[in-house]
Amino acid sequence: MDCPLEQQARIIRDASPRFASQLRHKYGQLNARAVQTDLEPNHGRQVATSYIQNVAEWVGGIAGAKEALWESERPALDAAIRTLVLSLDGARIPMADSAGDREARVGALSLYDSQGERQHTVSLAAAPAYGKAEFKPRMERAIVRLKRPFPAALSLGIADGAATNWAFLEQHTERQLSDFYHATEDVAKIARAAHPQAKAQREQWQTEHGARLKHQPDAVATRIEEATQLAERRTLSQQVRDDLDSARTDCSNHCHQMDDARDVADGLPIGSGVTEAACKTLVKQRLCASGRRWKNTGAKIVLSLRALTPTPGRWTQFWQRIDQFGAECCC
Repeated sequence: MDCPLEQQARIIRDASPRFASQLRHKYGQLNARAVQTDLEPNHGRQVATSYIQNVAEWVGGIAGAKEALWESERPALDAAIRTLVLSLDGARIPMADSAGDREARVGALSLYDSQGERQHTVSLAAAPAYGKAEFKPRMERAIVRLKRPFPAALSLGIADGAATNWAFLEQHTERQLSDFYHATEDVAKIARAAHPQAKAQREQWQTEHGARLKHQPDAVATRIEEATQLAERRTLSQQVRDDLDSARTDCSNHCHQMDDARDVADGLPIGSGVTEAACKTLVKQRLCASGRRWKNTGAKIVLSLRALTPTPGRWTQFWQRIDQFGAECCC
């Protein structure tokens, strides 16, 4: 039964707005039992785990349904924006309805100034069952919003070798670049074939050729040629040979997306570290703890809550909507 007084007071599942916000934050970081343990000694509140889950899931449900549709204001930026970088990745999480792990999708949209300094980032995440249906449309809406104030900014897509990432990024970016740090893994594989027994020589070879990959325009073609020549050695172990073939294939398939020297000369970022960090902080820290297994709805709620935190001002603006209109009106 609706209670006008509770609606006007913005009560959420019998919790005051402040307490609901606290529960949202804590549940985004900890499981319900750990939140319960924290509340009694630190806040003098004795509450059931079911109550913690009900309030946090109510707020998380609003976030999952509405946050992507609400446009947040960007904080004041310290410099003019030259580049919009879009990056995609995935992080596998243990699911209760699956024999193994399944992949949650993570995206980062970052604004860079002319000095290559990152000024602002928006992170998004979607649980496995919702990835295909919801993640791409959410990313597309976020891209449109972020591009709108900076029509002259270069849009650059950075990702690893997954074909699904590039199919999406090629639609929304003017330039694409394979993540440099994934590319150096291929350099390491070729180095093991060049010096399978001599560790010191192998490490020196890897360092030198990694630097060339970053600064020499013809470095990728050279790596492919070297890998082809090394593949003729009959003394290589099967594992080293398989890794060498994998590296050569990656370089051949993505050579058009591996012009790191050009982007370094242009002062552009060449790595997807922002997205890698989002995979760890948004997904793995909370959803991959020992013994955890998730249902899709629970994973979606937690990811919706956690994605509101990293971007400055995003949670505050989201909560202001609830404070203005009430939770019932936002559902």
